[in-house]
Amino acid sequence: MQMTRAVFVAETLALILAAPLCVPAEDKSHVTSEQVTRAIQEIEKLAQGQIQENALPGLAIAVVFQDKVVYAKGFGVRDATTKLPVDADTVFQLASLSKPIGSTVVADLVGEGKITWESKLSVLDPTFEMFDPWVTREITIRDMYAHRSGLPAHAGDLLEDLDFTRAEILHRLRYQHPGSSFRSHYAYTNFGMTEAGIAAAKAYGLEWEEAAKQKLYNPLGMNSTSSHYTDFMARKNKALGHVRVDGKWVQKFKRDPDPQSPTGGVSSSVNDVAKWMRLQLANGKFNDKQVVDKAALAETHHPHVLTGFNPFTQLPTFYGLGWNVSYDPEGRLRLNHSGAFALGAATYANLVPAEQLGIVVLTNAYPLGIAEALGTTFMDTALYGKPTQDWFALFKQVYSNPAAIGTELGFDYSKPPASSAPALKNSAYFGRYTNDYFGGISIVEKDGGLAIVEGPKNKTFAMTHYDRDTFTYETEGENAVGRSGITFTIGPDGQAAQVVVENLNVRGEGTFKRESTPQAGSQTSAPVPATHDFAGLVEIGGGRKIFLECHGSGIPTVIFESGHRNDADIWSAQLEPGASAVFPEVARFTRVCAYDRPGTFS
Repeated sequence: MQMTRAVFVAETLALILAAPLCVPAEDKSHVTSEQVTRAIQEIEKLAQGQIQENALPGLAIAVVFQDKVVYAKGFGVRDATTKLPVDADTVFQLASLSKPIGSTVVADLVGEGKITWESKLSVLDPTFEMFDPWVTREITIRDMYAHRSGLPAHAGDLLEDLDFTRAEILHRLRYQHPGSSFRSHYAYTNFGMTEAGIAAAKAYGLEWEEAAKQKLYNPLGMNSTSSHYTDFMARKNKALGHVRVDGKWVQKFKRDPDPQSPTGGVSSSVNDVAKWMRLQLANGKFNDKQVVDKAALAETHHPHVLTGFNPFTQLPTFYGLGWNVSYDPEGRLRLNHSGAFALGAATYANLVPAEQLGIVVLTNAYPLGIAEALGTTFMDTALYGKPTQDWFALFKQVYSNPAAIGTELGFDYSKPPASSAPALKNSAYFGRYTNDYFGGISIVEKDGGLAIVEGPKNKTFAMTHYDRDTFTYETEGENAVGRSGITFTIGPDGQAAQVVVENLNVRGEGTFKRESTPQAGSQTSAPVPATHDFAGLVEIGGGRKIFLECHGSGIPTVIFESGHRNDADIWSAQLEPGASAVFPEVARFTRVCAYDRPGTFS
């Protein structure tokens, strides 16, 4: 299987983050408070330097040592416009640092006994399906939290960019072709893990966001922490995400991660995250009370799938359950995780349980590697007296490639073709095009040109002609790649038969076929509308009629259910009172017209 550049770079980043440092084993020693104090002094200087150099608008750091918060401080500003300062209570979006926090919530649920890490999603949430029916039956919470489901990396992320709801995204994962065989490879997937978190909470009759609040945030007094985006936006003391525009830091985008709340939706302060780190380092205890079951939490720290080999020591690196997991040459367990929103957030936590030491770094700039460099430099200095690498240079190089956070750049359309051929008339491209995974797109006329309409909210983007039947448009969202291509295939009738949308085609899901236009006329005795509910007789030819019931909207699907009666008259009989041939859950996602012969209902 060919590895894409995005996956390669992302896995390289994972190896570096999980890398235990290359030092001789004889240098092993237990960390003292003096070593930690010196490391804090060094990291404070580095943090101040980053702000003074305008490397990012703001950041906050907290350090936990021997079950105490020994340092918590903010640097820079929350918002480049207001210039309000960051402090240790400023709330940041955590992005994927939400994953180990989320696995802590699930560990608590496992500890209560209704579920285990081996609980099957098919039992906890029968509505969820994978592409392979056997995988659907067998996949567990553990599989999803270990990123070993077989889903390709970042499956579902592009659906989120198009504003599909969480329920719609999870439903559409059944159309996602696997990237590898089940349990054979590591592939980082936000929405696979999201499904596992939701299914775990459902066993207790809870929504995920409420489960996180009840089981973790409230018991630890994490009063500034939430898994709801609206709570983050309501905070007065919050750090907004920034990107660099023309050399200046600008608060340009809003990133609502609610669809992937279990894996990317937490917002918190370093003071609150420090409480969670104390619980992690104390095996589930907080202030001498066992909040999370020790054994269930320990499972999250165990290696579950190989991610690669440390480029410095050649030791293997792993993913646990929501954690990057590795061991250093001294045999110490090392846990860490990063978080990154391209629209303006970068976070990092690093724990060494054997030394009862942990650090968290939260920033309000798009990912540049600064959070990881600060956290790793601190840990080096505390453990070994000095940095073992130039982590700032190393992480800067890694993050200079957008593939580090899963963004895969396509063809460079900024350069015009050597000789551009003219396009056909606009009418040749007009129409509705569909596939199972993304649903439908439309090509419409706008301001005399063409535009593409995507997603459930009908996002409309102007198209620019590039060459013959290829056009371009400007992408947007967390996975935006700049200008991307739209290429049509023309049929024998001179009309476009299908279209490939390049930025949606990372794993082959971006091919859309033209939707056939329904033929009107003598075929129906009662019109079947494209939307709204419908129930009535429909002619099917030869004077025959059937009784159809239709619900929902979108791509039309006709379903005929078999029964034990075969007499022709029964086809036109109305449904039994109170019966329905269309499941409302299905009608949420597609236009369904169905018939079920009387007598087949149980």
